[in-house]
Amino acid sequence: MDTPVQTVVIKQHLIDPEICIRCNTCEATCPVGAITHDDNNYVVRADVCNSCMACVPPCPTGAIDNWRSVPKSAAYSIEDQFTWDELPGKLTPDQLAAAGAEAIEEEAVQEAAPLPVAPGADEAFNSGAYGATTPPWSAAHAYTNLYGPRNPITATVVGNVRVNEPGTQNETHHIVLDFGSLPFPVLEGQSIGIVPPGTDGQGKAHHARQYSIASPRNGERPGYNNISLTVKRVTADHQGNPVQGLCSNYVCDLKVGDKVQVIGPFGASFLMPNHPRSHIVMICTGTGSAPMRAMTEWRRRLRGKGRFESGKLMLFFGARTKEELPYFGPLMSLPKDFIDINLAFSRAPGAPKRYVQDLMRERAADLAGLLQDANTHFYVCGLKSMEEGVVLALRDVALQAGLNWEAISGSLKREGRLHLETY
Repeated sequence: MDTPVQTVVIKQHLIDPEICIRCNTCEATCPVGAITHDDNNYVVRADVCNSCMACVPPCPTGAIDNWRSVPKSAAYSIEDQFTWDELPGKLTPDQLAAAGAEAIEEEAVQEAAPLPVAPGADEAFNSGAYGATTPPWSAAHAYTNLYGPRNPITATVVGNVRVNEPGTQNETHHIVLDFGSLPFPVLEGQSIGIVPPGTDGQGKAHHARQYSIASPRNGERPGYNNISLTVKRVTADHQGNPVQGLCSNYVCDLKVGDKVQVIGPFGASFLMPNHPRSHIVMICTGTGSAPMRAMTEWRRRLRGKGRFESGKLMLFFGARTKEELPYFGPLMSLPKDFIDINLAFSRAPGAPKRYVQDLMRERAADLAGLLQDANTHFYVCGLKSMEEGVVLALRDVALQAGLNWEAISGSLKREGRLHLETY
């Protein structure tokens, strides 16, 4: 008599479409290219995922941390996952048995086979591997996911001003939202999701869009339950093709008194240290300045109350031109003994292109000293295209100073002192 062949069962990695905010963190983090997306969902390829868990800690909502035991031959395809509005239920032991699989314990489930590394792939520089997924040891406790897509909180717009020069291509707004008496505690470095009104072409409610908070923990206006955002009006995609960003245009057009649906807050690792002697090096472009503004403003308020000690603030900020750089005026009014500001302009008339990594190399001597100081924390925020150049610049600074980059970068990652938030 033939012996029945037992069906192989895998623990398939899935993303919950109900709470995913489509921030692209998982896809950018995945070291094997297992995650992809369409206009509807972010999904995981079962035949590529090797369960390395690299994508789980950075996910701001926990949507990525979902698993289903399924027969390997019947794993959910990415085409199926693209259509989901919610996760499928877990298969029961009887359902698995009906598919030819014996009842098994959870730990006995076989993982998907690791993806073979292509020749030469290990030689590529992976900047994302250097980013920490744990917060600094002195960071305050972050509250996350207090409000989700099923129970958003309503905020009232109490301010909307443009924060770069009129007539420039990248129109950027500073938006202030007030939550009234409802609790919405935040920390510098966290983000929120805004749900644009209306429905998409299939009649489904729009997904929330993520925006970093630009105000410190005690509010844009101190003592009030409000936050601020830095939002650029999107009129073109990364390739320069004309496109109207659904949520960015909605937010930039908001009027004082308008009501906005908000979810979050998100983020439990991109947080500033609380110990006053910590040094903070902030590297950003465009609206990536939002969390840097929040950290700087919190330090400024502490300094004003006499609780500021000797920690250094150093900012590397890039934009196309001075006129396009958000908050240029307020930045220039900050005392030089409070913050060390370095501005890079890539399209300034009559001047060579300069990027933040160029400025970092120019300040190599100062950065080398900070790299050796265990009180130094680095924060990088902006377009994904800047990330590699910034991490390479840090590496070059270390090597030029005769430092062991692998040892230093390992410490920065383990101790939650190098944070990368790019998109």
